[in-house]
Amino acid sequence: MKEDDRSSDWNVRSQECSLRRVGGEQAIVGNPFATPEERVATSPKVSDQVKTTTCYMCACRCGLRVHLRGNEIRYIEGNPDHPVNKGVLCAKGAAGIMQHKSPARLRKPLLRDGPRGEGRFKEIEWDEAMRLATDWLAGPRQHDPRRLAFFTGRDQSQALTGWWAKQYGTPNYAAHGGFCSVNIAAAGLYTIGSSFWEFGEPDWEHCRYLMIFGVAEDHASNPLKIGLGRLKRAQQAKIVSVNPIQTGYSAIADEWIGIRPGSDGLLILSLVHELLKADKIDLDYLARYSNAPWLVVADPDGAQDGLFARDPDGRPLAWDSQRQAVVSALDVDLAPRLVGEVTLADGRKAHPVFELLARRYLDPSYAPEAAAARTGVSAATIRRLAAELARVAFEQEVVIEQPWTDWTGRRHDRIVGRPVSFHAMRGISAHANGFQTTRALHLLQLLLGSVDVPGGFRAKAPFPKPIPPGPHPAGREQRAGAPLHGMPLGFTRGPEDLLVAADGTPLRIDHAFSWDYPLAAHGLMHLLLRNAWAADPYDIEVLFLYMANMSWNSAMNLPATHHYLTDKHPDGRYKIPKIIYSDAYDSEMVAYADLVLPDTTYLERWDCISLLDRPISSAQGPGDAIRQPVVAPDRDVRPFQDVLLELGGRLGLPGFVTPSGAAKYPGGYADYLVNHERLPGIGSLAGWRGATGQDQGRGAPNPNQLARYIENGCHWRLDLPAETHYLKQANKAYLEKARDLGWIPTADPILFQLYSEPLQRFRLAGQGKGPHPAPLEKRARLQRFFDPLPLWYPPFEEAQGDAEGYPLHALSQRPMHLYHSWGGQNAWLRQITARNRLHIHPKTATAKGLGDDDWVWIVSAHGRVKAQVKIMAGVNPDTVWTWNAIGKRAGAWGLAPDAPEARKSFLLNQIIPDLLPASDQRPATGNADPITGQAAWFDLRVTLQPCSAEEAAEPAPALPQQISQSQAGSRPFWLRYGASFATGEEEAEAGKKPRHREWLGGVGQLPGSDAEEQ
Repeated sequence: MKEDDRSSDWNVRSQECSLRRVGGEQAIVGNPFATPEERVATSPKVSDQVKTTTCYMCACRCGLRVHLRGNEIRYIEGNPDHPVNKGVLCAKGAAGIMQHKSPARLRKPLLRDGPRGEGRFKEIEWDEAMRLATDWLAGPRQHDPRRLAFFTGRDQSQALTGWWAKQYGTPNYAAHGGFCSVNIAAAGLYTIGSSFWEFGEPDWEHCRYLMIFGVAEDHASNPLKIGLGRLKRAQQAKIVSVNPIQTGYSAIADEWIGIRPGSDGLLILSLVHELLKADKIDLDYLARYSNAPWLVVADPDGAQDGLFARDPDGRPLAWDSQRQAVVSALDVDLAPRLVGEVTLADGRKAHPVFELLARRYLDPSYAPEAAAARTGVSAATIRRLAAELARVAFEQEVVIEQPWTDWTGRRHDRIVGRPVSFHAMRGISAHANGFQTTRALHLLQLLLGSVDVPGGFRAKAPFPKPIPPGPHPAGREQRAGAPLHGMPLGFTRGPEDLLVAADGTPLRIDHAFSWDYPLAAHGLMHLLLRNAWAADPYDIEVLFLYMANMSWNSAMNLPATHHYLTDKHPDGRYKIPKIIYSDAYDSEMVAYADLVLPDTTYLERWDCISLLDRPISSAQGPGDAIRQPVVAPDRDVRPFQDVLLELGGRLGLPGFVTPSGAAKYPGGYADYLVNHERLPGIGSLAGWRGATGQDQGRGAPNPNQLARYIENGCHWRLDLPAETHYLKQANKAYLEKARDLGWIPTADPILFQLYSEPLQRFRLAGQGKGPHPAPLEKRARLQRFFDPLPLWYPPFEEAQGDAEGYPLHALSQRPMHLYHSWGGQNAWLRQITARNRLHIHPKTATAKGLGDDDWVWIVSAHGRVKAQVKIMAGVNPDTVWTWNAIGKRAGAWGLAPDAPEARKSFLLNQIIPDLLPASDQRPATGNADPITGQAAWFDLRVTLQPCSAEEAAEPAPALPQQISQSQAGSRPFWLRYGASFATGEEEAEAGKKPRHREWLGGVGQLPGSDAEEQ
């Protein structure tokens, strides 16, 4: 055929043909240029219902879409309409199915039927359980409410639990933060009125340089991952991670600084030194928004030395350079001078805060050469980091053309930002110097002018708060059968707010808000058991715990802890007489309880993520959320919140009963969420208030409020006007809105506190000055550590320990896919990590003659524990580390007794001291920050001793097997979920067992011949 004929033939055929794809084959039936149509077999119908709720697999509080068929959960996905995660869901969130279906779930109330610690119980009915709990709790309330200690773990309903303690009348209430993050929270609230962690966020859109300190991957993982991903994709910012361990965020950072543990504060203050020396400081920002101009009295022999000079009305004073006079530092026309000595009207001398600050940090002791020796970071690196911060902050400033009005009434056309942001978490918090280290980091931010500006760190509503925020802690006046005058936790402004008796004895069982730990804003959960056992300062009658694994993962010095829980008087009575415990799972703590009240999973109950507690706000505005019961429990369990409300009613606690004595919230926690008001118009939930839901943020209760939340995906968000988004501490529109919504008492400006007067008040008390001098034995501690300007000091174990005998720092951190001990029993997540090893730098391992898979004793001054080695280059050479919350007691958590978590894993908690011995500088004290009482988990010093061949492959120390109270004994070898939903699925080969791979350096698998479980 000729070419023209072929073309003609093709043209004819093209009008008659099309291409269709059917079953993988092509058929020409018409126009060949038509879009191919592909017919495929679609997936079967997944569910007949989708419900939204909020995740509880970590602290992110992401939105979920839960797919159901009948009352069975099919799968969980992220809610794309949720403001926190925008549809992103991590491994933890997706594995919520296995958390809900876990064989470790408790089934019925339990009453101890044997010695504490073994796990021998008998099942009882709820009527008996509630009667016993009521009887046990009623006695202390009628004669001395302090005899109840009520402490909760990773509880997200602390607005309720704290209020319950107040109404009961006990000051002995605290929650998880005291051994987790109080240094972060308290240092922020005493410095910038907000904090890292969950109460602030980097300005991801405008940030050009991000430094993160001590940030592991388990907390706030989705928001941080989304933000870091945004920076990486846009290549708009350099990310620097300061952390002794190079996992997760440190691994994807542009630069990893493998610092020595506990020296972060010195590195930060060395950066401050370099910025001051180079005059790279935002003085205008400091003069407007901080107490940099405030005058500090210099009167070494006086009772007000180091306090702010004030006028007769109590307002701080500053020197006005135009009027050449001392005026109120709050004067709207102030033109402050930041340096120079001033003579006050009474003849005393005074200096501006900034002068004191510059004088301190320009000292050569903060020079990079001095810091390098302690931090392990070279002087050249410190200088380069300081130069990079300065260059980005002052040469790449961000300008937003957004008019706004400051608190003085002045109108501004634009907002200028320093695009340098910082973020920090437990890595700098869990040290005995963590409070001052975090204050130092906030100082660095403020000197750069990068707090609540474009590109910087931004507060989330309802923050910032006045510095420090209210209220004071209550509990000084004890009244039998009556509530406290205020909440049991709060913020001290000076010695007058301490909860101590006339002789200085602590009034709380954990010594919070005493001369030992004056700023203990979250309490001291980690000293609870020791003090209760020792009756220090008094004995208790009932220990009431919720979600607090205090016999294992949340305890220091496990051998001593188990002794505290089981020790008896000579007459056979336990020294801690009664223990009531509530949990959803068969944790190690269950074995030590006398009465167990089984909780539901988070998919079976109502919950509230409240502005009164830990909301889901953003820098643009407030937000909160709920959990709704997605499915009904299939066991005889009750939500702890419902149980607590019922106990309040049975005990007749004010606020829990009507005047006639009936339950005030007969509908349980859902009833409480809608109808309880903490203040007029302010309740647990801020959305859709008012009789018809017309009010946002504040208003009367709305009977349909929960339905409105469910209609909106179980969350509420209020985006505030653009003019309120930045400089909230001085933004007139924001301050007035915050006042109207009840977040702050007045619309006065919130001035950042470079210099902390509350700390100076305690230091004066330590000098024996003022109306409340400290006891003699407490004075040296107060003088040393309560410096009003941030300082660095070595962690206590390092300062007083045997540096040659215990040369290595030992740390633990949680992997991204696990969160606290409850994640380690999840069947899906265990396939990622079912055991932990000790990770060692190659040089350190070589010096000790150790290689991969060798067994080693980790020895501290307080004990030793055995582990298997994994070599890893991404760790500070002076540091060894492991994953936390992996090791389990045999028989706990519904795991087989020979599960790898029990026979191949370990806890550093075994050898971390709860008490530190006396030194020349201080008496014996808790292993904690001396200011807040934050548990100093990360100050542990160790040495390594290779195991002999006979010692290898066996865990030590090990407790006897715990008797299981869960459903574990009735489950099949394979713990599978979802096979019944599929069609045509091939069954697994008989007898084939899963392989556990480690998440970091995961080349090994556990021996397949052993009886592991999936």
